Amino acid sequence: MAESVFVKAHGTERSRAVVSAPFAALYPVLTLVQAVFLALWSVLWISLAMLVAIVTRKQELALAMARRIWAPPLRWIGRARIELEPLPDIDWRQPHVFVMNHESMLDVVIAFIVLPVNLRFVAKQVLKYVPFLGWYMWSTGMIFVQRGKSGVSIGSLHEAGARVRAGANVLVFPEGTRAREGGFLPFKKGAFVLATAAQVPIVPVAIAGSRSCLPRGGFRARPGTVRVKVGAPLPTTGLGRDDLPDLVDRTRRALSEMHVSIGGRGAVDPAP
Repeated sequence: MAESVFVKAHGTERSRAVVSAPFAALYPVLTLVQAVFLALWSVLWISLAMLVAIVTRKQELALAMARRIWAPPLRWIGRARIELEPLPDIDWRQPHVFVMNHESMLDVVIAFIVLPVNLRFVAKQVLKYVPFLGWYMWSTGMIFVQRGKSGVSIGSLHEAGARVRAGANVLVFPEGTRAREGGFLPFKKGAFVLATAAQVPIVPVAIAGSRSCLPRGGFRARPGTVRVKVGAPLPTTGLGRDDLPDLVDRTRRALSEMHVSIGGRGAVDPAP
């Protein structure tokens, strides 16, 4: 049987699977089963969620299906164990912008499970017209933004801020993509423009270990432990464009400290 061994070195916790030779030979078969289950399960529940959203006109119900029904079995079949630090004192009835470091495609599944609110994502406008995926995102009220030559349109983010102010909880990966190593990539300003436009708090969410469970570069799910810590909200009331650099820096430092506290490396490079 597989045995998970956790090794701490220089503040970094890594998961290493020690597997007997006969069991290792079954990994390709197990990976195929996991991939087929992921595809079929996602198509089934995305279709049902779309149908529920269109028929009932209740987007929150469709989003709750993703959080309560779609995500947990994916964590189970991927054999990822979640260790969640005690949640801070947060008024979950109010909208927030959740800012999470990005290690793996598994991060979205973990976020759906650990955060006790329905989550929306910020997506490029072009995805709205992608068959099936775009239909689902449109029917569940995901937030679409225009991209210009120099990045996301600030005006588009301000429009999205009105959606957040009206009650939408949004999860953003400020790095923009998954970091290849254990540290953080530079943070983009989109999440912070959105939060200040909506005048809602930013909640940092640190995740460590998901990279080992689902590494970048293909679908190779492996057993392991994913540690998550949700930080205290950072208020944005009264903040504007001139305050963005300081807000980015404070969020990055808070997220880095949280990441280190759960076994990650934190922001090993200087904040931009």
